[in-house]
Amino acid sequence: MSTEPPETAEDAEEPGTSAGGTEVSEAAQVSEAEAELAAQRLERERIERRKAERQGPIEAGGKLSGTAADLLAAVRAVESGEKSAAAVFAEAAPTPRRPAPEPVRRVPAAAPGPVAPAAGAVEDLRRVLVQGGAPEGIAVQAAGVLGDGGADVLRADPWQLLRVPGVRPEQADGFARALLGAGPDDERRGRAVTVWLLEQAALAGHTVLDMAALVAALGRQKVPEAEEAVQNAIAEGDVLVFQDAVGDAGGAEEDGEPPVRVLVGLERCALAEESLADGLARLVDSVTAQDGAGEEWERAAVSAEGSAGELIRAVAGHGLVLHTGGEASLAEPAALVRAARGLGLRVWAAAHGPVGRARFAGLVEGTGVSTVAGLLSGAEGPGRDADGALDVDLLVVLDAPQLDVETAALVTESLPDGARLVLAGDPGVLWSAGPGRVFADLLAARVCSQVASRRPDPGPLGELVSGVGVGELNPVAAPGKEVVIVPVRDAGEAVHRTVQLVVDSVPRAIGVPAEETQVITPGHGGAVGTWVLNAALKERLNPGPGRFGGFDPGDRVAYSPVPGRTLPGRVVRADGEGLHLECGGEEVVVPRERVEPSLRHGWALTAHQAVGCRWPAVVVVLPGDAVQALSRPWVYTAFSRADRHLSVVHGAEQALPRAVAEVSAKPRTTRLPVLLAPQVPVTEG
Repeated sequence: MSTEPPETAEDAEEPGTSAGGTEVSEAAQVSEAEAELAAQRLERERIERRKAERQGPIEAGGKLSGTAADLLAAVRAVESGEKSAAAVFAEAAPTPRRPAPEPVRRVPAAAPGPVAPAAGAVEDLRRVLVQGGAPEGIAVQAAGVLGDGGADVLRADPWQLLRVPGVRPEQADGFARALLGAGPDDERRGRAVTVWLLEQAALAGHTVLDMAALVAALGRQKVPEAEEAVQNAIAEGDVLVFQDAVGDAGGAEEDGEPPVRVLVGLERCALAEESLADGLARLVDSVTAQDGAGEEWERAAVSAEGSAGELIRAVAGHGLVLHTGGEASLAEPAALVRAARGLGLRVWAAAHGPVGRARFAGLVEGTGVSTVAGLLSGAEGPGRDADGALDVDLLVVLDAPQLDVETAALVTESLPDGARLVLAGDPGVLWSAGPGRVFADLLAARVCSQVASRRPDPGPLGELVSGVGVGELNPVAAPGKEVVIVPVRDAGEAVHRTVQLVVDSVPRAIGVPAEETQVITPGHGGAVGTWVLNAALKERLNPGPGRFGGFDPGDRVAYSPVPGRTLPGRVVRADGEGLHLECGGEEVVVPRERVEPSLRHGWALTAHQAVGCRWPAVVVVLPGDAVQALSRPWVYTAFSRADRHLSVVHGAEQALPRAVAEVSAKPRTTRLPVLLAPQVPVTEG
């Protein structure tokens, strides 16, 4: 019953031995997820410091039932990232306003793990929750969000329960009524719902919302005097407001003042986006063409083939370069990495998840490659200097469409002056789970050098995916059964044929075993969602009683150590420590209390969860009841996860070609192009 964060290919990379061959410490193996969260917390603290500098105005469950059971289920579902947030706020891109430049603030090389809430604080919260009719099982999550004084926070303002992921306004209303007898016209409710709506917008990818859209959404939540509620939230410092000029100077109104667009955002999103813009501008300005001009760079470019040479030349003379292309185009960043090493530069590469890390490591002789999360947390990477900057001259970030503004800000702020950054990725795939559309915004803004690969993905699969990328779903010749369409009439037949393909047809006809075949479907719920398909596939491939929190050794799983990341893996065993998984060639231990909220079966995933991964064979399920979820980026992402074989269980009829031709990515409201425009001139390269 809740709106939930997008589940992504949320690859939370688990440490172990890095692709560069560097042994990570045993402590890092146990706590990479904590280190990643700690790095994110440091970013929040940095934003708090930045806010302080801007003093002026800124233009477990038990036997529950009913609402309490629904609320507990919603919180657990959000924590595990089971469902996608609907992109309910669709706004056009704002127009430029010059931000005040900020100094770069580095991220420390190591960070302590997050502090667990005190036991007494959890018990106090538990009592308050029960008093208000909320499930006591969410006390730990609430304490993690509200802090050790969470009980006092809720007594003072019961609508602060909305800060707990999964809680909806109607549930917080019931809690407030039971706890304090407070009604829906309470001023505190308006402020809290304003923040909640912006949180939902962030889950759907927006960094800010147009004031009019926010006021309209508050009206739908039955907030009286919606504009006043927003103003109260701004006055209390709960949210930030921005005024961006609309159009150019020629669009001035009669009184001489240019029209403005009023935008409202969460401070963590809005300020991270400003910090990202400042960091990108610094990178663009810190390397000139003269810095890279030299015979050595040119010799390296000449020795590379085609657009790989273009990429090397672009990096020679620019601090920020965008590289676009599909899977085959990874050979070009690999050629760049090898060339830069030959020139004596300190080079590192980072991929979205361990699968991408392993694939790229195979192209660059296995050294100097990590995951983005591992790089930022310090579990992997080249180390940092005394200022906290990464010890690199060149950083290549793969799967760049998966960067949200907060992660991208951490990456840019971690780079020393004079370093070069290459963002490489396929612009056709689904965008990041978190707020922003960093890669797409940079491509559209044209503020840095761009190199488009001319290396197409090969074979019938490459031809099919390339067509989808330009809005065409054309039949392709597949003499080796690289692409097979399996029409179905209803949900029951779709489940039956999917299981048959994975268990029998693909292994027999294609030679790809079931453990190397991945099912991708549009959603978790419904008659052909991941829950139903995973249950059917477990029954055939690894039947068992699910003695360890619903799991058995040998089960394929999707592990989400932090919201927004999913790591495919397999259950190895269980003991007193928890559930032992093998994920990306590394052992991960999931503590007993984390199994339920962070682990799901993984024979079937959504396309968001599958981003950043590839499998020898993929079965994409398109049931008739899921046509509303289909879009060109979704189909492109799902189809392009296959290396050798793609089966499409097709019950969507004409909705599939219509989605490919007509349904593009849902718009996101962001400010990155606006913030970059005054700082970085548009480039033609």
